[in-house]
Amino acid sequence: MNFPENLKYTKDHEWILVEGNSATVGITDFAQGELGDIVFIDITTEGETLDAHAMFGSVEAVKTVSELFMPVSGEISEVNTGLENSPEAVNSDPYGDGWMVKINLSNPSEIDGLMSADEYKALIGA
Repeated sequence: MNFPENLKYTKDHEWILVEGNSATVGITDFAQGELGDIVFIDITTEGETLDAHAMFGSVEAVKTVSELFMPVSGEISEVNTGLENSPEAVNSDPYGDGWMVKINLSNPSEIDGLMSADEYKALIGA
């Protein structure tokens, strides 16, 4: 499994890459592996401002549906429309082509409350 050191992680298995006052969010390699073959991504929150831990969408795999949660507060500025036709990109490239949303941070200090790669690995027992 892959755990890039430049990302922050949540207990809900989302990752976030912060770039100034904006960030990219997706689900971790561990999460996609647990879900199995992903067949549909449902994100209808573009343009909305959501609090940390609020649900911003869902991911559907062959056997289950899992909710997606905001790692930090912010406005969803972009949704990865490539996932509409290729949701399997989350399985094959969760930290690249499989990203879910881009957000404008409302409170950048919330990043400090997220886990490092080592802390996330400890959480999942990797």
